[in-house]
Amino acid sequence: MRRLLFFFFLSLFVLDATAVENKPVDVQTEQRIRHLSEKLRCLVCQNQSLADSNAELAQDLRQQLREQVAAGRSDDAILDYLVQRYGDFVLYEPPFKPTTLLLWIGPFVLFAAAVLVLLATLRRRRRAPEELALGPEDKRVVERVLGPAAPPQKHDGGAR
Repeated sequence: MRRLLFFFFLSLFVLDATAVENKPVDVQTEQRIRHLSEKLRCLVCQNQSLADSNAELAQDLRQQLREQVAAGRSDDAILDYLVQRYGDFVLYEPPFKPTTLLLWIGPFVLFAAAVLVLLATLRRRRRAPEELALGPEDKRVVERVLGPAAPPQKHDGGAR
């Protein structure tokens, strides 16, 4: 009896899955959903658009897009709904406003800071005193500690 119920529910699931797969696909609707999902950021991956992400949340958001499009909502209304629900971060290109100022100007500020640090480092290196050559007294101390310097060896160019 359990097996019979199991196969009955399994057949319902398979029939339901094939019914979903056999729905007629409206090319314009799919293109619209694809266009909308390219404008949105995956909230899990954060560096991928919703269209490119395979995360479970991205699949759920794409399903929400399908439902919103099927309900006849405009693209702007769908985007406004998602921004209201998830914030400006859900947009792949967030609007320029006070709350997103750091997103737009932050990279330029970091670049300018890196250039300033580089210039300061180069200037400090130029101003650093050159190494002084050892005086005669210093050479004697070094020879006493390390021993006499070995005479330079002549290379005969490898010929023997």
